[in-house]
Amino acid sequence: MEEAMIEMYLAGVSVRRVEDITEALWGTKVSPGTISNLNKRIYTEIEKWRNEPLKDHYTYVYLDGIWLKRTWGGEVKNVSVLVAIGVNSEGFREIIGVAEGFKEDKESWKRFLQYLKGRGLQRINLVISDKSQGLIEVIPDFYPGAKWQRCMVHFYRNVFSYVPHGKIKEVATMLKAIHAQENIKEARRKKDMVVEKLMEMKLGKAAETVSQGCDETFSYYTFPVEHWKRIRTNNGLERIMKEIRRRTRVVGAFPDGESALMLVAARLRHVASSTWSSRKYLNMSLLNGIDLDSVA
Repeated sequence: MEEAMIEMYLAGVSVRRVEDITEALWGTKVSPGTISNLNKRIYTEIEKWRNEPLKDHYTYVYLDGIWLKRTWGGEVKNVSVLVAIGVNSEGFREIIGVAEGFKEDKESWKRFLQYLKGRGLQRINLVISDKSQGLIEVIPDFYPGAKWQRCMVHFYRNVFSYVPHGKIKEVATMLKAIHAQENIKEARRKKDMVVEKLMEMKLGKAAETVSQGCDETFSYYTFPVEHWKRIRTNNGLERIMKEIRRRTRVVGAFPDGESALMLVAARLRHVASSTWSSRKYLNMSLLNGIDLDSVA
């Protein structure tokens, strides 16, 4: 019962509605005082969790944002919540950051990286994300040694936006062939062949996109081959964000940005306490003998 109430609170449901729902579900109403006290306790616990000290080094950090709606001055406006997942030195995933961002823009990402660094995260070797120009610009300001890996899947989607529907399957096979190469030299050679083929297919804009952006998806080649599949995309974090979107869709517009942040953070804290974080994600011993500083 308490867990359900928590989700209703953080979703911005009114006290009256919580009372009605709890009576319908369990045959008894919860007093406004109980609701208020539970609300304060949960907010305090989540804020403490959001601001716990971090390890000083994560080899891999995945970044993404989710757009939600909030009411503002009688209008419904967008608010973003930014999220970070890190892979620790033992190869387990941790949710290392969640904070509100006004947009997924340079200033919001700057504040987010300040938030991570202020909690102790001093060094990252590889940042994996979709292409956000604002994020790419501020990474060197906080983590000058970090490489950036553009999510391969997002890159494919970008290329597909310039491809007729009937040719997407063929182009997808061509793009996958680039990332199936055994090293970055061969990947670049294959990329040039794909660009030439796309030009022959009269897909000039797609060819230009591959030519100009494909190298941004090659950073994973400098890390162990056994890690490639999991560090060249942002799929793991995207799956979590998809689940959050599903759960928040029923809310509609949140009463404020804090409610949106708290619901997302509550769900992420639940994920962090599940088997998700106790399953080894990568064998980090494979990094032994690699000078990560020179790699980055």
